Amino acid sequence: MPRQLRARTSRPDYASLAAIGDEEDLKISPSKPSFDEDADSESDFAPDKLSQDVPEDLQNDTEDLLEVDEEEAGEAPKRAKNQTPTTAGSRLISHLPSITGAKPSRKSRQKSQSAQASASKMSAPRAAKMYALPNPSVHHRHRAMPVLLRKEKVERLDAPPALFNPPTIVSTNSMTSEQFLTDRISKAWGYNVGPGPVWNIMEDRSCFKEALEGEENPINESLRRPRVHQSVEVRSGWTVLNEYDAARYLPTDTVLTDDGQLLPPAPVHCFLGPHNRQTRVEMAMFDSHATSEYSSGSKSFVFNVGSPAWGADWCPTYPDDRPRRGYKHYLAIAPFSSRSHSPMIGAKAQRPVPACVQIWSLQSKRGNGSQADGSLAGEMKCEMVLCLESGPAFEIKWCPLPSHDQWNEAHMGEHPRKLGLLAGTFEDGSLSVYVVPDPEDVSNKDDDPMRPTFVRLPEPLLRIELVETSCWSLDWANSEIIAVGCTNGFVAVYDIGHAVRTGQGPNMLPTHYISIHQCAVRALAWIRIPPTNGSGVSSTSEDPTFLATGGYDGLECLTDIREPHGNIVNRTRDVINSTTYSAFAGGPIMIDHDNTVKAYSVSPSTLGRGHVLLEPDGPVWSVSASDYHAQLAVGSADGSCVTTNTLKSTRRGGSVPFFVHKIFQLDYSRKTGEFRMLDHFLPQETQERSANSKGKQAKKDESETSISTGVWPPEVGVHRVTWNTGNGLAGAPLLASTTGSGLCRVDWLLGRWIRNKVPYVNVPNMRKEVDDMMDEDSGDD
Repeated sequence: MPRQLRARTSRPDYASLAAIGDEEDLKISPSKPSFDEDADSESDFAPDKLSQDVPEDLQNDTEDLLEVDEEEAGEAPKRAKNQTPTTAGSRLISHLPSITGAKPSRKSRQKSQSAQASASKMSAPRAAKMYALPNPSVHHRHRAMPVLLRKEKVERLDAPPALFNPPTIVSTNSMTSEQFLTDRISKAWGYNVGPGPVWNIMEDRSCFKEALEGEENPINESLRRPRVHQSVEVRSGWTVLNEYDAARYLPTDTVLTDDGQLLPPAPVHCFLGPHNRQTRVEMAMFDSHATSEYSSGSKSFVFNVGSPAWGADWCPTYPDDRPRRGYKHYLAIAPFSSRSHSPMIGAKAQRPVPACVQIWSLQSKRGNGSQADGSLAGEMKCEMVLCLESGPAFEIKWCPLPSHDQWNEAHMGEHPRKLGLLAGTFEDGSLSVYVVPDPEDVSNKDDDPMRPTFVRLPEPLLRIELVETSCWSLDWANSEIIAVGCTNGFVAVYDIGHAVRTGQGPNMLPTHYISIHQCAVRALAWIRIPPTNGSGVSSTSEDPTFLATGGYDGLECLTDIREPHGNIVNRTRDVINSTTYSAFAGGPIMIDHDNTVKAYSVSPSTLGRGHVLLEPDGPVWSVSASDYHAQLAVGSADGSCVTTNTLKSTRRGGSVPFFVHKIFQLDYSRKTGEFRMLDHFLPQETQERSANSKGKQAKKDESETSISTGVWPPEVGVHRVTWNTGNGLAGAPLLASTTGSGLCRVDWLLGRWIRNKVPYVNVPNMRKEVDDMMDEDSGDD
């Protein structure tokens, strides 16, 4: 007899309980109570009460009111036919449109209501929301809030700056001395529609513990940025090499000769000038050209360093020494060994590994210094090449404060004067600090003035190595504190002040060693604000404690080194290549998903909250902000270098557009091996949209907007951009950039007011320098 199965017991029908069935099941099931969505919830956080509790000053300020997007405002009548219009004092919750666009029937409404009522009584998956609450972060740009409030006087320019000419500087009130001035000057920055900063309201907002508190002239830049490391000298053992001996340290070609020798890099052929009449220019290594030779009115310089460069930084100079050298600017660039060189993350190269760091100068041409337009009389020149044995540099940065010797006295000693302290992370896995000699003290007068001087530095002043990992990125907090991002996800902080002064640092241990990321830390920036005591007063004599980091794991973190862990502010699926701190934006600027550049706030009231600044067409390689102005520079893999204003207006649809300026675009032809550099682009207006309307707008403007390709040659990528932040207000408009082709560029960028009209009548009124202030504005928002 076969085995019989046990009779199956009845089980409750969960589908009928959740109202998932046909119409007959719904008729059999008992009716469920429904709720009114428009009824008062009696909650203090309801949208109606939130809008009524807003203070009067915020209700009257059109800058801070939330505004509905134009697209969503156009779709509002379609969402609810019988809906009453909303007012400033009350907002109604509107139903979202259906997916099919058809009008829902009465049966479907009853079905959804009964389903919601049943789902509230049991643990079932919750359906999508049929209403939308107001979201301030979508339609509202939060105004940047300063973290450090400086009460003392600062400096500003009283006349437009000019290259190689002394600036006209006057005293003024600090932007953060009063809340009234903070709001007014921040709003005035939003009227800048040019590619660079407006010279009228630039000011130094940096903060270093080395600043001297003087009563005689507290606004002097020499007191805020004093000379440091005056007792440090160039290490003995340096030698001057001839061009033949220095060839092994310079960039080489990827092709070998018959006897196995490396050839110098091939010249780069690039088209310069306007789009319709460009000129083919051949540039060998160490060659430079002013773009004014091919385009009238251009104020840029293009030069060739021989191979791709990841590191570039301007050398800070002391204010009193600048006139003695004709306001010359020094720029350090670290190229790779060849164009095909590809570094491996975490792989240490065994020393010696020949490499170089090139010291370029932007100076006035001889005999042309008296021209009216000093920008057309300048030239880029490679004055010195440092021959090192630590391998190619991944990142280099000068000491942020002037560390060079005095230029007013002639060199009489055995050792040459120093130009400054240059720190870098190199392919041997080390963090090395070199004392760079002054180019004027090591050059020979009998040599060709158009060729650089080759100086071999056998050992750095300080070399720091970690056994378990490699140093990958770095940033100075001041003249003594350095943070290093490692390839194992850790961040090490070193106090090198004593080691630099005494030369005892081979076995130096970090003061902090914190695990923040799961893989290499590529983006690293100090938030240069002093810590505060228990009373909330800033301790300006102490070191900063906050770091902003980004890694190859897609995490963006804010870390207080007093607490040994990182705090995640954002998570993306992209590689975070760069970050920077902007005192004007009120926090770090990092990279978000889809190649967007985003600013995050570190103010306690808006901590971690951010907004998108711009969306480049390609992955972002580098971002740079300045201590003197609110302009942000971005270099991306599509060959473009763009700038934008971080203090753009908080209001949508105002008279001031959100401009993104493309400074130049580098293109490459794989067939001919030639490059093309285009500039003088018209500014593009960014259309900030919510996440819901991006897909609709993309389909709508697909035929109107030209979208570049998603694959670019590695030769066109803009690897590094950096503003000149160490040579005063007169040098702040200078922007340097490096590319994967070896071509580098320096641009002189100035902004302009919209309609060429200064807000608040003039700058003295804006900064409250006069008593009879006027509240009249120069334009609408």
